[in-house]
Amino acid sequence: MRATLRWAHADFRAHRGEALFVVLASAGIIASLLLAGALFSYAANPWQRVFNQSHGAHIWLHTRAGADMAALSRVEGVAALSGPYRTAATTVESRGARVGVTLRAAGTAPPETGRPLVTAGSWLTGPDESGSGSGSGTDAGTDAGARAGTGTGTGTGAVVLEASVARALWAEPGDTIRVTGPDGAPHALRVSGIAEVAEPRYHPGGGPGIGWVLSGTLGEIAPTETGQSVGLRLADPDDTDFIVQRAVTVLGADRVAQVTNWQQARAEAGGDDRLLGQMFAVFGLGALLAAALAAAGAIGARVRGQLRDIAVLKAIGFTPGQVTRGFLVQHLAFALLGVALGTAAIALLGSRIPGRIGEAAAVWQDLPGHTVLMIGVPCGAVLLIAAATGLSAWRAGRVPPVPVARAALPSAAPMTALGRRALGVRVPPALVLGWRAAFPRRGRTLVPVARLALPLLLITVALVAWSTLDQFRSRPAQVGLPAALTVRAAQPAASAEAELERTLAAVPDVEAVHPGAEMAALVPGQTGTITLRGLGTARDPYPSKVVEGRAVRGPDEAVAGQGLLDLLGVRVGAWVRMTVEGRPQILHVVGRTIEPESGGRVITTTLDALRERNPELRPDFHALVLRAGADPRAVGAALAGTASGTLEVRETPNPVDRLEPARAVIAALIAVLALIGLIELLTLISTGVRDRGRDLLALKAIGLTPRQIGSMIVTAAGLTALASAVAGTALGLLSGRWLVDTQGASSGIGAGIAQLPALPLLLTVIVGSVLGAVAAAALPAARAARRRLADSLSETL
Repeated sequence: MRATLRWAHADFRAHRGEALFVVLASAGIIASLLLAGALFSYAANPWQRVFNQSHGAHIWLHTRAGADMAALSRVEGVAALSGPYRTAATTVESRGARVGVTLRAAGTAPPETGRPLVTAGSWLTGPDESGSGSGSGTDAGTDAGARAGTGTGTGTGAVVLEASVARALWAEPGDTIRVTGPDGAPHALRVSGIAEVAEPRYHPGGGPGIGWVLSGTLGEIAPTETGQSVGLRLADPDDTDFIVQRAVTVLGADRVAQVTNWQQARAEAGGDDRLLGQMFAVFGLGALLAAALAAAGAIGARVRGQLRDIAVLKAIGFTPGQVTRGFLVQHLAFALLGVALGTAAIALLGSRIPGRIGEAAAVWQDLPGHTVLMIGVPCGAVLLIAAATGLSAWRAGRVPPVPVARAALPSAAPMTALGRRALGVRVPPALVLGWRAAFPRRGRTLVPVARLALPLLLITVALVAWSTLDQFRSRPAQVGLPAALTVRAAQPAASAEAELERTLAAVPDVEAVHPGAEMAALVPGQTGTITLRGLGTARDPYPSKVVEGRAVRGPDEAVAGQGLLDLLGVRVGAWVRMTVEGRPQILHVVGRTIEPESGGRVITTTLDALRERNPELRPDFHALVLRAGADPRAVGAALAGTASGTLEVRETPNPVDRLEPARAVIAALIAVLALIGLIELLTLISTGVRDRGRDLLALKAIGLTPRQIGSMIVTAAGLTALASAVAGTALGLLSGRWLVDTQGASSGIGAGIAQLPALPLLLTVIVGSVLGAVAAAALPAARAARRRLADSLSETL
């Protein structure tokens, strides 16, 4: 063992450059994987990220006026309070949309606990204010806020909206919204900013949203009818249920109107987390495999470059086991050093990286899975590198101690008839010999092409995911969202229904108006609830995106989402029986549609089919299909003006709004995979130049110029990259479509949503890979062309 360690130390001193490359390659790959993990966690856990950054409250108590909130600070287990804040229930309108909002009185400085994170615009401001908006017993900043609310400062008439409320209202900083207080009097407020909080989000049909105003502004909107809200941050989140009981007891059950907790808020955001988490887990495992292969390839190349030293060791008495252990110990030490450097660099310096990556690294340590990834990614990489290194070390132990034996073996396959014919018709020798060097034998060709194709395959999969997200935004009709707006009005009489449809159709940029109604239905056995939707008429059917079967054409026909088919265990063509308001409804499922809402548990027929069961049925809403290029916000504002504010206009929810963080992660993933591919490419080029040293000697002896030799090396690298790029892109398209469609099917949306990248983008990937290979091979080719080769022992090995 002592001799093995002494040889390993001597070998390290003799090949410091190669050892440094292996260490830095391992460190760079691990650092890239950890940054990718940080971005994955950042995007896949939006609620947890907001909770940690805002120092969120685990419990929110909404009480009637007069409750003694100060007593909550003395409850054991409560670490901090947010508030209490005076509140008022209001109705907010903007661009035809109407949302119920609970306004909270706050000061000019956001509170320390339960702090709203302003993502656009600014927080509330006012003259001569120093309140903080949080305290232990009363509103901080109340007096100053009252002065600002009745004066002419910049905070007068300003409101900060929670992000989901702002999306529902199409509101942006600087917009003016209409707020109706409990007394029915309207007030105009300017949107100062938009903020995120770790509380239940607003969604149509659910509870009210959240907004923040100065105390004086709240006093003008609701002089008397106010309540209170207070947030409790706990020392131990597991004590949530117990603390809720204690808090309700302290305040009095008759004083508490509503209680929300962190589990409820996290569960509402859980669906988005699961979908992103599954997608990123696949990407992460693929990137880890590609990284391990790249690092192992670098180690294997170094082992093959030391065949002469191995032969000498065998000649002086080293056993195969000693040689194997020596290489294994040495390269495992390099891998461990590189992994340690990469991990330490991210842990200490990751938060200092500018932009979204640094922000993700800064909050990563407080997100779920941080410890698992910080330990699992380096350990997984070391294990994979150890396996590959063990194989290379075992091969090193089998090197014969007689170096002359290998010189008699052919180094490559003989020139093919096609190659000889190409040389005969004056094809440049560099091109012919480069092709022969790139594809010498089937076995030796497939391995480097496959290793380099893996990062390109994953990059193509990432581009498929990116293109699919773009399709949701640019062509929503292709993913089950043909109607951009939904209009609701007071239930019109039969005579007024046609007039309403004519009014809506007359608005500019409205292409079609489809009346609709939704209701809950019980599945057979009454074990679950689905959504039954009547949309469009037999004369003017709704343009659902049918991906299997056909659209609705006759009576009692319907189309269904993947989630409903999975729930009932049926396929297209089946008859489905359900119970609606105590009466049976039987429909024939003739097609499967892309259904982004309600987990795909939706069955859609025409409004006429529902009216056969209930002739008195009237439309609950109207779905508006807009012309290409129309702005939904402008059309919504026009609708609000046309109907004198009697219509409630809402934008159709788009799932891509919840997946926007994925774009930054996909971009970072592509950068990480590009780095892994570059390391793999450099390894292949250096290995190819060294392995063809004897061939270069022979080519120079028969008259090839240094320029032709350099061109041959560059051509070989370019052709290898071209083959890898074509194979990786083709397999990536197939894998990406399968992965996205599988994710769509598992989420209930349904398969058929995958969108392949545009052909120019795919060609850019292929051309970029080839140009990168040519650029990376230029320097090694120039050095090999200038080198004076000698037929020595080092070259024959």
